Amino acid sequence: MGDPENLSDKMSDIFNDHERRSLLSILKAPPKQPKTVTVQARVEESVKTQLELYAEFIDGSPSYVITEALKLLFRKDDDFRRWADQHTNNRSYEKAKGDVLAKAV
Repeated sequence: MGDPENLSDKMSDIFNDHERRSLLSILKAPPKQPKTVTVQARVEESVKTQLELYAEFIDGSPSYVITEALKLLFRKDDDFRRWADQHTNNRSYEKAKGDVLAKAV
């Protein structure tokens, strides 16, 4: 087969090559993109202009700006979060109640 010492050296070379590649890789694997949907909305012309300017300013797309702005709004609005939590809980309760009724029939 081979000298165990040489085998050990070969394995260590393989591991070192792997470590070196992972430490020195220039490009990383892209993050998984969430599923997207199309939304149509009417906005004032000045808002559209500002949206396009902001997208250009951050080197992004208008869709990205809208998505991130809405996420920020949803995170920062405490009243909305409380309302949404309750609304979600009510929906879950109504759905569960409906499921039980459907099974009973």
